[in-house]
Amino acid sequence: MPLETTPESPVPVRTVLRLVGEWVGRLGRIWVEGQIAELSRRGSTVFLTLRDPVAAVSARVVCTRAVLDAADPPPAEGARVVIWARPDFNVARGSFSLTALEIRSVGIGELLARLERLRRSLAAEGLFAAERKRPLPFLPGMVGLICGRDSAAERDVLKNAALRWPAVRFRVEQVAVQGPYAVAEVIEALQQLDADPAVDVIIVARGGGSIEDLLPFSDESLVRAVAACRTPVVSAIGHEQDSPILDHVADVRASTPTDAARRVVPDVSEQLALIRQLRTRARRSLAGRLDREQSWLAAITSRPALANPVREIERQQELVTSLRQRARRCMSERLDRASDDVSHTRARLLALSPAATLRRGYAIVQHQDSSVVRSAAEVAEKERLTVRFANDQLTVTADQRPI
Repeated sequence: MPLETTPESPVPVRTVLRLVGEWVGRLGRIWVEGQIAELSRRGSTVFLTLRDPVAAVSARVVCTRAVLDAADPPPAEGARVVIWARPDFNVARGSFSLTALEIRSVGIGELLARLERLRRSLAAEGLFAAERKRPLPFLPGMVGLICGRDSAAERDVLKNAALRWPAVRFRVEQVAVQGPYAVAEVIEALQQLDADPAVDVIIVARGGGSIEDLLPFSDESLVRAVAACRTPVVSAIGHEQDSPILDHVADVRASTPTDAARRVVPDVSEQLALIRQLRTRARRSLAGRLDREQSWLAAITSRPALANPVREIERQQELVTSLRQRARRCMSERLDRASDDVSHTRARLLALSPAATLRRGYAIVQHQDSSVVRSAAEVAEKERLTVRFANDQLTVTADQRPI
């Protein structure tokens, strides 16, 4: 229950510290994991500073030398341990500490199992998905580099980048790359570089080391910080065989810091050679196209219709003249044949015409109704008849009936 206090009736310090000690005492014995930042022996008592592997907080641990020596192997500074401890609060000093009853070193197998569980969990969230990875810029204006202080990784990246493109600029953030402060410093440097709009790509580089040395780059908070970056991140941790979780969440994984420089910075000599090659190909392509077009134009202009247009007109004129003459000859022949046919028909008509008979001295006798008298019996007495000759005619009267 909370204490009932007022400005007029406050409680003394000893009461507050006593209550805090009682509350801490109710926590009971607990297992605590951390990294030993400091270790000192004073007689039969050992004093440890146990640091959180992620956050920048620590706790004081007190144990006997027998408890420390019972761990196999005995832990040293920098080792990650699990402690079975009882929380204690010293009322007289107002300080908190843990009294260790058992200390266990975290073995490599257990560390690898934890990392594998974390790896599967992050993969299930989609942090390793290929579609979320961003491409690197072709020519970054400024490269952010996170590396150790005066490290070989920094020298490898800067040297190889300068050999490939001397004009490239770097913003280097030197941080702790192992130990209890590594995760916090790397995250802080990563956030600073990501917030800088001039930085186009970030390289996180570290040389090789043991699994324990590379543990900060498998820390969940660092991995999530890299996943949240807006700037593309290149992971260059350790050697080819090293594979911290940071390699999986980064946009590009480089096998070494030297490989990271090759991936981020283009080689000016290679690019110039590529430009020359592309220029040569473009020239060949353009020259071939021009040659084909010139050949086509020469073939077109060599045709008679374009080589001598007047000749084609003359040829067509000759063709028209020839056709006209043929038409005239054909028409003349047809008219001649028609004229001959008319002449023949006329001659036949004349030969068969009664007029030709009349011209030979014959005459045609007709009644008044123009019918032809075929015999004398048809003529009545005193009947007027018309006698028609070849060129004229006359009218006669029959005197008597025929005998």
